[in-house]
Amino acid sequence: MERWKKNMWVLWIGVFFTSASYSMVIPFLPLFLLQIGVHHHTEIWAGVLFSAAFLAGAISSPYWGLLADKYGRKPMIIRAGFSLFFIYTLTAFVNNPYELLLLRIMQGLLTGFIPGAIALIGTNTPKKNVGYALAMISTATASGGIIGPLLGGGISTLVGNRWSFASGGLLVLFSTILVIFMVTEDNFTPSTTRGSVINDIKTAGANRPFMIVLLLTMVTVCSLMTIEPVLPLYIKKLGGSVQNISFLAGVIFSLPGIASILFGAFWGKVADKIGFQTVLIIGLCGGGLGTLAQILFHGIWGFSIVRFMFGIFFCAVFPALNGLVVKLTPDDFRGRAFGLNQTANQIGGMLGPVLGGFIGGIFTIHIVFLVTGIFLLIAMGIAWTSNWENTSPKRQGKFRSTSTSV
Repeated sequence: MERWKKNMWVLWIGVFFTSASYSMVIPFLPLFLLQIGVHHHTEIWAGVLFSAAFLAGAISSPYWGLLADKYGRKPMIIRAGFSLFFIYTLTAFVNNPYELLLLRIMQGLLTGFIPGAIALIGTNTPKKNVGYALAMISTATASGGIIGPLLGGGISTLVGNRWSFASGGLLVLFSTILVIFMVTEDNFTPSTTRGSVINDIKTAGANRPFMIVLLLTMVTVCSLMTIEPVLPLYIKKLGGSVQNISFLAGVIFSLPGIASILFGAFWGKVADKIGFQTVLIIGLCGGGLGTLAQILFHGIWGFSIVRFMFGIFFCAVFPALNGLVVKLTPDDFRGRAFGLNQTANQIGGMLGPVLGGFIGGIFTIHIVFLVTGIFLLIAMGIAWTSNWENTSPKRQGKFRSTSTSV
């Protein structure tokens, strides 16, 4: 097996288990709060716990990206893996919400396993196969996101939430050991630039095509997360008297992820043939129209089918954005580029639920779908008018000189 393929499959397994460990524990945080005695303002505590990690991650991601360019992406994956292992394990022993909040902040500050894996794949894969490899990693994230809640719910039911956290930690530890012994980072040239997050932000600002990608990442994640607070309520409304509504909501939640598993590799191969920009436009168009179409269906089956169709197109978006990060940045800035991309991701993830909850609280749930669909179509328009296909880091003299002059 070629080395890039071996890296891809080993990291696929690692990302799958890391994603599964995250979704094993995070969705159950509100229930865990009740278990440790938080019976007043539980919703507020849950919101703070969710947002804290996003905010901390947005702050720390550029710093880890800087170190990745200096010491390599593999060491950063290993660092993040061990950090997650200790954080999840310690979470199993917390007794009050303040301890839980501290660990969530640490999780945001110290982790970055999946972004590190994406950066390593993007740098150590032949250009003709980058789209396919990034799409495969995306399917690993989606697969783990589907399996994780089932594992976490089952373990919590059998032995309690604390063991669920501990089990998640063991899964990340296994993933980290795999990376240590089976992943090889060949294509790495240490950056000779003095480290400075502020200067890295200035460097990125000089690369307008890359900044547009960061903007689209933030808008896309924000749009996706806008629906999260209201979707369970909408599914409950559509389900009416259907029994086991929680199980039904879980199934509908997982439909885009299932679509990603089935079609993610296909979009990756298409991107390698026709370009990341074209695939991104198709994904955003399908995602925007699919979101708007969900307004039209008032039955559970029709809504489910449209959610699945939405997932078929939307699963093309994030691998295409990651591919554009690879295309538009030089090798010696690649780790910092993905660090900044992760910051944009975290900011979108932090703003989305707040925006969705605010709109859903004032207007109807249909307005949330309308706003989200319009956001995605605006993002498609920005992607359409961008000139990425004729841009490469070698032609960005200003970008190069800025990144090496610090």
